Amino acid sequence: MKEKLSRDVVSWLQEAVAVETGVDIGPESAARLYSALSAALYADAKQRQANTIQEVTVLLTDLRGFTSISEAYPAETMLEVLNLYLARMCEIAIQNGGTIDKFMGDAIMLLFGAPQQSGDDARRAVTCAVQMQIAMEEINADLVSKGFPLLYMGAGINTGVVTAGLLGSELHSEYTVIGDEVNIASRIEAFSLRGQVLISETTFNHCRDFVATGEPMEVHVKGKSKPVQLREVFGIPALGLENPRRDVRNSPRVEIMIPFAYNVIVDKVIQSPPGHGVAIDISYQGILAEVESGLSQYADILMELDLSLLGAQKHLIYAKVCNIRSDEGRCFAGIEFTSLNAESEQAIRRFVQMLIQGSPMK
Repeated sequence: MKEKLSRDVVSWLQEAVAVETGVDIGPESAARLYSALSAALYADAKQRQANTIQEVTVLLTDLRGFTSISEAYPAETMLEVLNLYLARMCEIAIQNGGTIDKFMGDAIMLLFGAPQQSGDDARRAVTCAVQMQIAMEEINADLVSKGFPLLYMGAGINTGVVTAGLLGSELHSEYTVIGDEVNIASRIEAFSLRGQVLISETTFNHCRDFVATGEPMEVHVKGKSKPVQLREVFGIPALGLENPRRDVRNSPRVEIMIPFAYNVIVDKVIQSPPGHGVAIDISYQGILAEVESGLSQYADILMELDLSLLGAQKHLIYAKVCNIRSDEGRCFAGIEFTSLNAESEQAIRRFVQMLIQGSPMK
């Protein structure tokens, strides 16, 4: 694609010179001229965009479950879907004065405050994110009309000091930002559920009188010894914008494969012998598990959950079986935690948060 683009530019340059001067310089001379112009433009940009240390608001978005969706459709279909999505997101970003830093598959990284800063970078970033979530409704309506799958997006925003500048050479260069605050923005985005916009406390402090949010929540971020505070954006009252909620769950879920034992409780008496199951996914509030047949819906159980894979101990947890389903002779149960002590609750939250980031606790 890049080679074709270069050939097209060289051809255009050859034609432009011929129109302006009446001289056909030929493809080789046009290629050399193109190379020289590229080097000059890069040097000029390098001079104008010297590396700076400045405060920037970083907005990261990502589609939820896009990989699994793409496995069920031809590549051409998913490219069409992705281009439709990216085109609309870019429109909104530009309308809000954002700089499109890069696409990473179905993820987008936007900058507010780089290369040019303004006094309302955080406000514009939050406005952009909410408008992007609202736009997902029209995008999905278009996708449904074409028989395509629905898309859901999560978004994370962080404000902090980064190093901004031009990276690369005259062969290829791009303006970008680097630093720990960019990594934090990425971690925040990983915690967002579909339809959510999550912001850091630093971003909130820049726009607290502008945005409506939930109460602060603490999450453990890889590489940080202390928890990081996040807030969910509900809307922007001054602009009449309300962020549509597409997931009523207030906890992310992550896939696991952890065997556990459980005992049914009847009239407050723990029954024996214990049953055995395998936890398939986990959230702050419960698990989905494959269990032995005979476990009934609404049964109260005491389960022993081993979180030692991430350095935690085994935890005894009281829980309730919310639903039971059978699938080809296998029995699956949705289990909700009903009683957690502070230590177990903290361990489960940390366990989930570290798995979201694809890394064990350190």
